[in-house]
Amino acid sequence: MRQIMKTLHLLVPVAVSLASASAAAKSAHPLFLASDNCMACHQGMSTAKGEDVSIAYDWRSSMMAQAARDPYWQASVRREIGEHAVATAAIEDECSRCHMPMDNERARAAGGHGQVFANLGRNATGLNAALAHDGVSCTVCHQIEPDNLGKPESFVGGFVIDRSDRQPRKAMGPYQVKPPVARMMASATTFYPTEAPHLGNAELCATCHTLYTEALGPDGKAIGRLPEQVPYLEWLASDYRQGPTCQGCHMPEVGDPAPIANIFAEPRTQVGRHEFLGGNFLVPVMLKTLGLAMPALPEDLDRTAERTRAFLGEQSAKLSIGEVRVRELALESQITVENSTGHKLPTAYPSRRVWLHIKVKDATGKLVFESGAIDGHGHIAGNDNDDDATRFEPHHRMIEKPDQVQIYEPILGDAQGRVTTGLLSAVGYLKDNRILPSGFDKKKAVPDVAVHGDALADDDFTDGSDRLQLRVAIDEKAAPFKVEVELLYQPIGFRWAQNLRAVAGAEPKVFVRAYDVLAAASFHRLAAAERSSPASAP
Repeated sequence: MRQIMKTLHLLVPVAVSLASASAAAKSAHPLFLASDNCMACHQGMSTAKGEDVSIAYDWRSSMMAQAARDPYWQASVRREIGEHAVATAAIEDECSRCHMPMDNERARAAGGHGQVFANLGRNATGLNAALAHDGVSCTVCHQIEPDNLGKPESFVGGFVIDRSDRQPRKAMGPYQVKPPVARMMASATTFYPTEAPHLGNAELCATCHTLYTEALGPDGKAIGRLPEQVPYLEWLASDYRQGPTCQGCHMPEVGDPAPIANIFAEPRTQVGRHEFLGGNFLVPVMLKTLGLAMPALPEDLDRTAERTRAFLGEQSAKLSIGEVRVRELALESQITVENSTGHKLPTAYPSRRVWLHIKVKDATGKLVFESGAIDGHGHIAGNDNDDDATRFEPHHRMIEKPDQVQIYEPILGDAQGRVTTGLLSAVGYLKDNRILPSGFDKKKAVPDVAVHGDALADDDFTDGSDRLQLRVAIDEKAAPFKVEVELLYQPIGFRWAQNLRAVAGAEPKVFVRAYDVLAAASFHRLAAAERSSPASAP
């Protein structure tokens, strides 16, 4: 911890007054306001049963609010700039588009480009820093126009914001607001609430959650194109395209009628919580450890991390074990993993991985076999990639040895076919056996969401699930045996963290030291199952 704090002083910004910056925004540039302008009227709300449904309370510790402060993102951007210095301006512009969208859009509207590190750190002050640090804030999402949603040009941050000087500006949402209340909001904030159903569509989220990155050669020119994260396209290829949208799962509805503001606001139905629960429980804990999450409080970050873990455990996957048979000095069974989500599991940023931790115990409780154990450093025993950055664990159809681990993950490859965790070095996937959602036809999938590696030819790897055979050598006299299986998940895999150790710059150092402190808690159990064999072999 002392080492973290020693390096952290390089990154902690001089305190920015969001209130004064917001006042400056009203006169200097009309496009956006910082979130403090919205919080006053969108917190302190509750249902008739007393459930707190404050939008500001939920949002301020979410990954959306903390998008610019995310230490892993900052470290990763620093790495890409270090490896592709000739393309620094383009890298910062693209990376700030979705992590610092207000300042990026402001810069583009003025004829410039978005920046990352100029708006972070001790020397970052004023309006630009306030908008940058506010992450994915209220007046970004609620100003996105429906013009190009769902079209390829809307991807990679291709959302459209009205850049005109109109006053008041529109703040779009799913509800119609009575004119007196709407005028009150416009007077206080210069934004007029406007009913717009497209705010509930998956295509809105797809603008920043459908990302393609161009692999760069030594001269900074593109040599390939990687579908870096495409959960929206995975959703389109699944049965879920007819059902829940992104918002339906990641902004869960309040069960009872609830107000959307604390002044003259009648209860509404189908109010979505602004928690934006997803796959990252680790970064909120890092932000708490580093003290970098203004305006969120430490307890807010704890709450977000805990709710994220609960969300993952309840809605991600199911696990089952078939009949456990003992014969010919071997224990045999079948393990089935089911994907309960509307996209691949895991999805989005390719540092994420899910794997099976398998244990076999004899009648005395003695461990006689184990595959997929993780240590206090976040390292999976037997995983080729954790042991050696140049290799990766293949997709398995059967587990027979401890050094065979079934890991559902994407593995990136560069132009020479080498394993890489550098997004701007990657031209494709050497492996992608992430568990498919229901309705996903791997044989007909378009290239951007394709399965790669042996999973493509595995008949037991199909839409919605994967079936894996377990065959372990045992001493039949030690029966009965118990098979225990966990499905574990890491948002930042061991190799993705380790490859930042050698990167120059304060941001990678801060991230790696924080990761080392938290590595033992870098994973979470999504599902578990156990089953025993008969008392004696047949």
